[in-house]
Amino acid sequence: MKMVRCGDNLEPTTRIPSGNGPIMLHGRALRYIDEVARQGSIRKAAKTLHVAASAVNRYILELEEEFQAPIFERLPRGLKLTSSGEILIQHIRETLQAHQRMRAQIQSLKGLHRGEVVLATMATLAAGCIADIVSAYREKHPQVRLRIMVGDRAGVTEMVALGQADMAIAYNLPDDSRLQRAAEFRHVFGAVVAPDHPLSVRKSVRMSECLLYPLVLADRSLSLREVVEATVPARATLSPVVETNSMELMKRLARTAPHITFLNRLDIDREMATGDLVFIPLTGTGSLQKLNILHRARGSLSPAGSHFMQFAQERLATSLGEQ
Repeated sequence: MKMVRCGDNLEPTTRIPSGNGPIMLHGRALRYIDEVARQGSIRKAAKTLHVAASAVNRYILELEEEFQAPIFERLPRGLKLTSSGEILIQHIRETLQAHQRMRAQIQSLKGLHRGEVVLATMATLAAGCIADIVSAYREKHPQVRLRIMVGDRAGVTEMVALGQADMAIAYNLPDDSRLQRAAEFRHVFGAVVAPDHPLSVRKSVRMSECLLYPLVLADRSLSLREVVEATVPARATLSPVVETNSMELMKRLARTAPHITFLNRLDIDREMATGDLVFIPLTGTGSLQKLNILHRARGSLSPAGSHFMQFAQERLATSLGEQ
């Protein structure tokens, strides 16, 4: 990747071979094409980038002419990357990431603690321990910008693998050759009840005992549901009175006995500290949770990314160690 001076900023450039010799894409074009691929629309991309749609379209047409191949397939409802476009967008995103890492490294050499960290995580974590980690990190490093993206298990994995996120903190992520596991914490999944619930005095509980009470369950859009189902005895049936994709609603209903819900211990740290909720570990198969921190196998994290990952790892180790 070469750098050229553009105004007061260093812009990433990349040379791409074509039938007519190498062409050079500057940072502006890289970002334009990347945004169109994300949005699936020139108009939406232009609005996000605060530029004219005609300027974005011009870059695409010029590049397609150089390649003598279409980058996007024009569909009635938007644009979709062609096979050539998929190859190009992977190269573009790697170039943009490398540029961001380079800038962060130069800043770190100057003694600055700046940069951007993009974290992919799950909804339940984002509403709980991730919010606490981010808040604590921001207090110490206010110049580092953090972007948190939420998705399901597959979505989180793809965000990191495709370079849309620097790292992921999520539960039970599968092995993937594109990703490298930096840390893994294991702990027990559990039932969550109000302090006056009949089960609140128990040190542990079986799922079969929980099924006797009104169940408030995560719906199938959340990975929590899969974990709950894995703990249900073979001949038992889950019959929830409420299903939701809102962890806050699950916790709110669990505060009123005899409702019972199922969450990870990290999800209710604050409620346990205030005495609003009680966590009871589940016994039996399927109750073990694996909290993973991972990043792309190729390339390296920026200084800010490495620092944030280490910070998050230490906070999680302390929290789960105390439990």
